[in-house]
Amino acid sequence: MLTRTQKEAAVVDLREKFDRATSVFVADYRGVTVEQINALRRKLRKAEGGYEYHVAKNSLLRRASDGSPVAELVRHFEGPTAVAVSFGDPIALAKTLVDYAKDVEAFELKGGFMDGKALDLGEIATLATLPSLDELRGRLVGLVQAPAQKLVCVLAAPGGQLARLVGARRAKLAEEEGS
Repeated sequence: MLTRTQKEAAVVDLREKFDRATSVFVADYRGVTVEQINALRRKLRKAEGGYEYHVAKNSLLRRASDGSPVAELVRHFEGPTAVAVSFGDPIALAKTLVDYAKDVEAFELKGGFMDGKALDLGEIATLATLPSLDELRGRLVGLVQAPAQKLVCVLAAPGGQLARLVGARRAKLAEEEGS
């Protein structure tokens, strides 16, 4: 059992995390084994992006979210509640949680919060289908590089044609001299 001081420290810690978070997802973990939860935590630690998974009492979660950006999530703080917090790419966290919920049927997402807006389950599922931040960066670099590559090809083509023409003329002259 937590002492009052420990509870106050937990509320301060959670509030600080909620204030810094790019997204927060709330889940019901009823029926999920400790080993399965630890597997999810390991997966989140391996992923780059600064993700955390916390199980906390609903009363502490309510106090921590009161007056914070994630205050709209209070309605989900019922029953066994866990929160997954992202300090980086929220899409990768949503993908991880949605995939985990498919693998572990007892794990159920309740809702989420991102960019000042509460998310329902449909929006979380849609978010999980989007490409990650790294994928988007790769695509953007490809789009920026494509015109430059095409320009290089266009500028190099006349030089290549001239080199082939000179080579053909040299070959023809060498053939005429040899005959």
